[in-house]
Amino acid sequence: MQPRKIILLGSTGSIGTQAIEVVDAAPHLFEVVALSAGGGNLELIAQQAVHTKAQAVGIAYGDAHELQRLIGAAASAVGLRNYDPAIITGPDASTKIAAIEADVVLNGITGSIGLAPTLAALKSGAILALANKESLIVGGALVKAAAAVDQIVPVDSEHSAIAQCLRAGTDNEVEKLILTASGGPFRGRNREQLRDVTPAEALAHPTWDMGLMVTTNSASLVNKGLEVIEAHLLFDVPLDRIDVVVHPQSVVHSMVEFVDGSIIAQASPPDMRLPIALGLGWPDRVPRAAKACDWTQATSWTFEPLDSVAFPAVELAKDAAKQGSTFPAVFNAANEEAVEAFHAGRIRFTDIVDTVESVLSEHSGSLELTVDSVLDAERWARTRTHDRLANSTL
Repeated sequence: MQPRKIILLGSTGSIGTQAIEVVDAAPHLFEVVALSAGGGNLELIAQQAVHTKAQAVGIAYGDAHELQRLIGAAASAVGLRNYDPAIITGPDASTKIAAIEADVVLNGITGSIGLAPTLAALKSGAILALANKESLIVGGALVKAAAAVDQIVPVDSEHSAIAQCLRAGTDNEVEKLILTASGGPFRGRNREQLRDVTPAEALAHPTWDMGLMVTTNSASLVNKGLEVIEAHLLFDVPLDRIDVVVHPQSVVHSMVEFVDGSIIAQASPPDMRLPIALGLGWPDRVPRAAKACDWTQATSWTFEPLDSVAFPAVELAKDAAKQGSTFPAVFNAANEEAVEAFHAGRIRFTDIVDTVESVLSEHSGSLELTVDSVLDAERWARTRTHDRLANSTL
């Protein structure tokens, strides 16, 4: 059997670098044929290109000649001769890379800029291993309309867990989906106690090592709100049948409750290589992709209800999803602008979600959901958020 041909979008990020580790551990199963990244770390993507011998490399910004030079230097350092991959540059580089013939496209890009590459991957006919939740959230019906049955495989740990649990029953036996949340660094604090937390505290996640935006979203539980929307779209389960429960140990990654009262949970030590490997190999599992739980050691798992007063982001996300149209896009864009303002020291932590709610209340939606209407709504949301916060001071 030939290895699956893999394309990695966002290769220099956390998902991309761990995906290369998965490929390295199973070269008989996977072969990387193309890579793309933003371009902020040309040396790393050059090293990745040489390491994987990718046929094409894309960067959104940065000097193509400098990348070519770095690739040449990296190839010489390991004695690789005559390696000359195609180099694609520009804002649509990842979209072009996603259209290359492959078996699986792993979209590990952060942010709604992943929408066009997601659509390009689906159009190509490849399996889309989706770690870029924002493209599904803002694209919604567009992405679902473009996808064939079972063409999208989730890579987020929670949605990967649900996909695994759903194998235990049929669609009409599903009662509800239960997403677990670590609770972030501020679990147990009330709203008043959250007012004065610092950016450094918000970035001190107890379980996962992620970038600034995702880590902050995890602290505010905006990330969990986005995941609720994603679960709704991926699995066609109504929003009122998707719950969130706080599970600080992050070992149970999510659960499915069936109509007879049975609850099936997927558990494993926190390690993104497991859902990444499943995304690349689906529906087959990749042997030894990650370590299992150690049952020779005593352990306890705890679960707590979500405090929606201190953390209103989940309910706000559900409201945006119920309104549909471009409301989820506005939710996402307004949040990104507010998070930047928080890290710039211009607003309080609790102002992030409050600002998103205010901007959503001013939005009227779009009559037709298209890529252009999504982008227009995002631009409006960013401008409106920026204007609201322009003169904000603590």
